[in-house]
Amino acid sequence: MTIADFLDPEHWLNPAHGPLYVQLRKRIETGIASGFLAPDMPLPPEREIAALTDLSRVTVRKAMADLAERGLILQRQGSGSFVAPARARVEQSLSRLTSFTEDMARRGYRPGVDWLERGLFLPGPDEVAVLGLAPGAQVARLARLRRADDRPMALERASLPTDILPNPLVVTQSLYEVLGQAGLRPVRAVQKISAVALGAAEAGLLGVAPGAAGLKIERISYLPDGRVVEFTRSLYRGDAYDFVAELRIPEG
Repeated sequence: MTIADFLDPEHWLNPAHGPLYVQLRKRIETGIASGFLAPDMPLPPEREIAALTDLSRVTVRKAMADLAERGLILQRQGSGSFVAPARARVEQSLSRLTSFTEDMARRGYRPGVDWLERGLFLPGPDEVAVLGLAPGAQVARLARLRRADDRPMALERASLPTDILPNPLVVTQSLYEVLGQAGLRPVRAVQKISAVALGAAEAGLLGVAPGAAGLKIERISYLPDGRVVEFTRSLYRGDAYDFVAELRIPEG
């Protein structure tokens, strides 16, 4: 397939499917996610993309600006646009209970957060069951997009009892740092990891194409006395993470 075939609007453009610049952005995102548009590959000039797609230069320029803001392409003055270089994958140990902020800082990345939800809410049935909440109790929720050097990495939704976290607004970066200051940091956790295809909403937040591979992680964390302190459900970019576990042959 040539780039002209890939951008042929008959294969993907539909006026009923939303803004044209968004459709073009998603088409290029799909090419990057599939590997058809490889890292460091030069992209056609905006005028050529406009001609290939029957879109205006303004529409193409807006789509390319969106891609550049998401870190998927690089725009170099005098040289044109290029697919962003491949980024190193992050290895996360499954044998250590650490926070996202600690993991990223240890690897030399600048951790960041976009808040999606933060406050006290009526719990859902799964939160009541996992956290052991009393009838009528509220739950503290933290939902956020986690970033490393401005690159979207994971969607994380944490639920905690309100006597553990009475004011979710005190969490600005690291939840575990806040819990540690209160003497309530978890000491062990059980995690369940599943492979998923990211839906359109999640993929949009994570800066990947809909249907891209993701890792779904459910974690239940415990205090030293065995009480559940945290119930977290996360979606990680499949192209950014490797989870590593050390295995040993049992003695005897």
